[in-house]
Amino acid sequence: MAATATAQPAAARRGLSRRKLAEHLTGWLFAGPWVLGLMTLFVGPMLWSIYLSLTAYSMSGSPTFVGLGNYVEMLGDPRIFQSLKVTTVFALMSVPLNLVVGLGLAILLNQKIRAIAVWRTIYYLPAVISGVGVALLWQWLLNGRFGLLNYALYTFFGINGPNWLSDQGTALYAFVIISLWTVGGSMLVNLSALQGVPTQLYEAASIDGANGWQRVRYITVPTISPVIFYNLIVGIIAALQSFTFFYILTKGGPNNATLTYMLYLYQTAFESTRMGYGSAMAWLLFVYLGLLTLVIFKFSSRWVHYEAPKQ
Repeated sequence: MAATATAQPAAARRGLSRRKLAEHLTGWLFAGPWVLGLMTLFVGPMLWSIYLSLTAYSMSGSPTFVGLGNYVEMLGDPRIFQSLKVTTVFALMSVPLNLVVGLGLAILLNQKIRAIAVWRTIYYLPAVISGVGVALLWQWLLNGRFGLLNYALYTFFGINGPNWLSDQGTALYAFVIISLWTVGGSMLVNLSALQGVPTQLYEAASIDGANGWQRVRYITVPTISPVIFYNLIVGIIAALQSFTFFYILTKGGPNNATLTYMLYLYQTAFESTRMGYGSAMAWLLFVYLGLLTLVIFKFSSRWVHYEAPKQ
C-alpha cells in the first residue's frame, strides 16, 4: 500500500514535468522567429557597429582597429557640434509646437459634431503619407518665387515672403512648419486618451464655474499627462533623428543651417564611406538620446500624474 501511494505522486510529478516542458517548448517555438529576428536584425548589427566604431573602415577593405580614435576625432570636428546644435534647436522648437497643436486638434475632434469620423480621418491622413512625396509637396509650397505660401502672404497681407529653404535665417523655421504635417499621430493618441476622461469631472467643474480654458488646464492636461509625456518622448526621439525632409529639400544648406545630425551621419558613412567614423557618430547620438531621456524621466514626476491603483 505504501509503495503504491509513493509511486502515484512520483508519476504525477513526472506528468507535470512533461507538461511544463511541452509548454516551454511551445512557447519558445512561437517566440523563436521574433528572437531570431531580434538577434540577427538588431542585436547583431548593434554589436557590429560597436566594433566598427573602434576601427577605420571605408567598405573597400578590412577594418583597421584604431581604438578610441574616432571618438577623439569627433571632439575636434566642428560639423559634429553644428549638427548637434541644429538638431537640438529643431527639437526644442518643433516638439512643443507639435504637442500643443496635437492636443488642440484632439480636443476639437473630441466634440460631438456631424461627420466627426470624416474630420478625424482627414486630420490623420497626412501622418501616413510617404515622406518623400510630402517633401516634394513642401518644396513647391515654400518656393521663394512661386510658392503657395508666399503667394498667400502677398495676396492677403501685402508681404513679400522670403526664400524659405534657401535663406539661412528662415530655413530651419521652414522645417519646424513642415513638422506639423505629421501632427496627426500625436493627435490620435491624445484623442484616445481624452475619450477616457470621466465626464463627471467636467460637469463638476462647470457647476463650480470653471470656463473652458480652466477645464483644459486643471482637468484635461493633468488627467492625460501620461499620454502627453509619451508623445513628448516619442517626439524628441523622432526630432533628433530627423533626416528625410532635410536630405531631400536642403541637404544641410544653406551654410550648414539645416545640417541635422542624422544627415551628417549619412553623408559621413555612406557618401564619404567612412563607416567606422559614422558608427562612432551613431553611438554618440545613442548616448545623447539616452541621457536626455533619463533627464526627462527624472523631472516627469513633477507634472505627470498617474491614476492611483485600485485597492
